[in-house]
Amino acid sequence: MITSKMMSWAAIAAFSVAGCAYNGDPPVQSSGPVLVYPVPLPTPEQAWIDKGKWHFNRGEYGLAEWNYRQAVERYRNNIEALLGLAASYDHLKRFDEADRLYGVLERKIGNTPTLLNNLGFHYMLKGEFTSAEQALLRAQSQDPYNLCVRANLALLADWRAAAGRTG
Repeated sequence: MITSKMMSWAAIAAFSVAGCAYNGDPPVQSSGPVLVYPVPLPTPEQAWIDKGKWHFNRGEYGLAEWNYRQAVERYRNNIEALLGLAASYDHLKRFDEADRLYGVLERKIGNTPTLLNNLGFHYMLKGEFTSAEQALLRAQSQDPYNLCVRANLALLADWRAAAGRTG
């Protein structure tokens, strides 16, 4: 006679085995302990930042701005989110907002090569080539092998030539 208790145990056994599917590969033999490294889950702020980067790299600056803003509104001291938001504002030609954020960043982290490079590009977009050059040269003096700074200096030279001015 099958009782309800026996049915319960049979159901538990069936569900526990259901997760162990055989895929046809031979079992792996281990000669020692298997090391499993935990993969940290992204923090909520990192998820917003990663989405912002994804959109920014695809030229979707409005969506990048929205995602970076979500991170900044929740985690005001996240430097990566602040930098991404300022850069997004630059590409959206919202220079007043970008100026404000670059001021905040300067107070928080000082004039790092990354900040100076971003600031140089900010000035380039605004057409302030002399300020752009000053910021980029300061960045280069701190990090002479930084490829982004070098690329922006070359781009600045091209933009100056196209605009027909030297300053």
